Amino acid sequence: MLNEPTHQSLIDLRLRGMADAYAAQLADPEAAGLDFATRFGLLVDAEALYRDNRRLTRYLKEARLRIPGACVEDLQCSGARGLDLALVRQLMTGRWLDEHLNVLVTGATGTSKTYFACALAQHACRQGRRTLYRRLSLLIEEMMHARASGTYAKLLDRLARAQLLVIDDWGIAPLDDAARRDVLEVLDDRYVRRSTIIT
Repeated sequence: MLNEPTHQSLIDLRLRGMADAYAAQLADPEAAGLDFATRFGLLVDAEALYRDNRRLTRYLKEARLRIPGACVEDLQCSGARGLDLALVRQLMTGRWLDEHLNVLVTGATGTSKTYFACALAQHACRQGRRTLYRRLSLLIEEMMHARASGTYAKLLDRLARAQLLVIDDWGIAPLDDAARRDVLEVLDDRYVRRSTIIT
């Protein structure tokens, strides 16, 4: 049998999910009883799942969410919290991202605005959308450093390409003229092209 060369060829072809599933099939005596189409289908499904998981891991790492474990399924929708279950379900569809709409989250300190924004961002990553999270103060600092190092245009391009940008902690402190111009530049690049969440 040419099992080992086949396994190695799958790895060489960068079909790691398929290679792992193939090795599992070889180790499982019950898999031998499956017909070719079923076994091949299981291998293809394993590769697709492997790639989806890798993409999700990469998107979540790139997003740098303040609360990486935030999840829309864990949101507590109640009148006291000011979260409408119907609205949350509508946001979960992702249609607002397809239409390049924005979300503004307001409320008193400690009402989980950041958690809500991170939950929506994490859900967007699960839907296969590139997402970035930035606290406003750190975004302004990042832009200031980019301007000084000559990478300002590159940073603006990266922010504009993100399918969802979360700007957290807006309004904590007043912005000076340079910061206002920088933030306007970011938002103007995204207008009717991409979605933004502001808390």
